[in-house]
Amino acid sequence: MAYLPDYTTLLAFTAAALVLALTPGPDMTLFMSKTLTQGRRAGLAAVLGATCGLVVHTVLAAIGVSALLSASTVAFAVLKIVGAAYLIWLAVQAVRSGSSLALQAASTKRQPFHRVWLQALGINILNPKIVLFFVTFLPQFVSATDPHATGKLMFLGFYFVALGMPICTAMVLGASAFARFLKTSPKFMRAFDWAFAGIMGTFALKLLVAKANE
Repeated sequence: MAYLPDYTTLLAFTAAALVLALTPGPDMTLFMSKTLTQGRRAGLAAVLGATCGLVVHTVLAAIGVSALLSASTVAFAVLKIVGAAYLIWLAVQAVRSGSSLALQAASTKRQPFHRVWLQALGINILNPKIVLFFVTFLPQFVSATDPHATGKLMFLGFYFVALGMPICTAMVLGASAFARFLKTSPKFMRAFDWAFAGIMGTFALKLLVAKANE
């Protein structure tokens, strides 16, 4: 099917998506905190809200990047180079600062499912780092000359969501043990930081080398 990336691209994207799903960030902090303070129902509502936010980002990124591609292949190439620089910056930050999971203090008041969902959705949609990441990360896996770029961007975005949601759900179901493991296993988390940095750096350098050789 035209919208499916080739095998090597899909394999590389899968590796990156899995590492990203397991790396602590704002979304993980939110749904883990909700689970530990208000129960699994609240945690699952947060996962669902964040996932819906990623769907919105996927659609907007695919439409926006595709519009840019239609307007100018040069502008699209510039976006990919800027994206490569951003990925290198993420890699450096992962090594320098590491991952963090800042859980909130215990709460005695439980929020309704829909309110937690809306909170997670809002945090995800309004997070500028997620917007920037989607706009710069997804295009790294699509060629500027690909006539099916829009479909592939959509596929990769929804594939990212499909890979991440079951992992996040499993984290919620085992939240206490998972949070304890993250806090007591600095070497494991450091290995994830380096894996994240390695994958982001590899994608970025590969892109920059390819552009330099054109």
